Amino acid sequence: MGVSKVVSPQQAAALIPDGATIGSSTMGLTGWPEEVAIAIEQRFLATGHPRDVTLVHSSTCGDYGKRGTTRLGHEGLVKRLVCGHTGSSPNMTRLVDGNKIECYLLPQGVICQLWRAIAGRKPGVITKVGLGTYVDPRLGGGKVTTLTREDLVSVVNLDGEEWLLYKAFPIHVALIRGSVGDEDGNLTMDREMGIIEALPLAMAAKNSGGIVIAQVEWVAQRGTLHPRQVRVPGVLVDYLVIGRPENHLQTQQTYFNPSFSGDVKIPLHSIPPLPLDATKIIARRAAMELRPGAVVNLGVGIPAGVASVAVEEGVLDLFTLTTELGVFGGVPAFGLDFGASYNPEAMIDHSSMFDYYDGGGLDIAFLGLAQVDREGNVNVSKFGNRVMGPGGFINISQNAKKIVFCGRFANASETEVKDGTLVIGKEGAPKFVDRVDQVTFSGAYATRTRQTVLYVTERAVFTLEDGCVTLREVAPGVDIEKHIIAMMGFPPKLSPALKVMDRQLFQPQWGRLREIMENS
Repeated sequence: MGVSKVVSPQQAAALIPDGATIGSSTMGLTGWPEEVAIAIEQRFLATGHPRDVTLVHSSTCGDYGKRGTTRLGHEGLVKRLVCGHTGSSPNMTRLVDGNKIECYLLPQGVICQLWRAIAGRKPGVITKVGLGTYVDPRLGGGKVTTLTREDLVSVVNLDGEEWLLYKAFPIHVALIRGSVGDEDGNLTMDREMGIIEALPLAMAAKNSGGIVIAQVEWVAQRGTLHPRQVRVPGVLVDYLVIGRPENHLQTQQTYFNPSFSGDVKIPLHSIPPLPLDATKIIARRAAMELRPGAVVNLGVGIPAGVASVAVEEGVLDLFTLTTELGVFGGVPAFGLDFGASYNPEAMIDHSSMFDYYDGGGLDIAFLGLAQVDREGNVNVSKFGNRVMGPGGFINISQNAKKIVFCGRFANASETEVKDGTLVIGKEGAPKFVDRVDQVTFSGAYATRTRQTVLYVTERAVFTLEDGCVTLREVAPGVDIEKHIIAMMGFPPKLSPALKVMDRQLFQPQWGRLREIMENS
């Protein structure tokens, strides 16, 4: 009989050498081996090792508190960070903002696909994702701090077309997670809210000559797991660490919700409707762009409200919601449960979902907007000196057939929905500016590819037409000159078909979405 692969968290942490490149498969706290991370942090604080590591992960990792990669956010421990988003990790964000480490913020979908390229010993990922954005090497190459000098992204020309090459690199340590592992290291993920990319990452580490450390909640006797439930074969796993429940969360805040893992179906009426405010107005107007049979993605924040409106309006049967983690069907969760879905119909791995997205599988995506400029560029990744990262935003916004950006017209503005109109109180800081701080979405690229682009706010709806941000609708009760144009950093083009937004959107009860969709 073979020897069990179970080790203590401290033993696992001691296996990580100085200067290692560590890859992790995570989204929020999904897939993140928190028990191992605690031990790595404790070892570093006690001994100064491991130090100068490169940390790579595709999505955000943390709970905006102490968990996640914030455990590793100590000066000297991490030398280089390569990720899609770091906003939920306060310590890591401080290192980046303080120019203490090298940092590359690259598209989420590219990083999770890099694992496969590394596993197959390919030169990297060749894709159009990122052209015209800040990850294009002509606009910065995804470099965030002045310490960041090596080029990880280059422009290549194939058959007369421009592409981006994201360079592959070896993975010395893979940190992954499963629900149950047997004594041979075979992993199931039946209690996780997504499969994510543990398998290709484990392959990348093993084919780089590295090691794979997996955290699980339970260890089973060898030979007792059903082979169809095994998501990562034991031959790819070197060590198992048992995680305590408080260090094995399903999302950023939830230990376990059986609806997220597909074990039960909850009544959807238990999802509370949104209150009648600016967010609901935006979500309602955005939802009017839905079409029967559409495959849809919703971003974090206000865009997630589209799902709530769809539930309230009873139209979920007309289209399919997806999440970039690989979930089809159900209703995406909100807030710190983002990434999970209530009542999912199917789950595939993370990198395969981005194959589908990058190839144009999405009919429509609803994403947030933090800044918009006169060329239709959108920024959601950097604000002044504060960096967040794009997550899956670049992949999704660049390749969906229709993109609807959703957000409040101005930061911290005060508005009220009253008697079927929008009442503007205190004005906030403009979001529509002359020049965005960083180009996360390229209006020029969208114009070249003839993509349909809308910008939906509570007081106005804009479209991107011939490279210009064009005002098409205004909310009832809003003064165009005072409340819109005067609050923008550039004069928008006025559509000859400019009209008032549907007044019924501003009523307590709406009930028209099914009719709108079926007649579209």
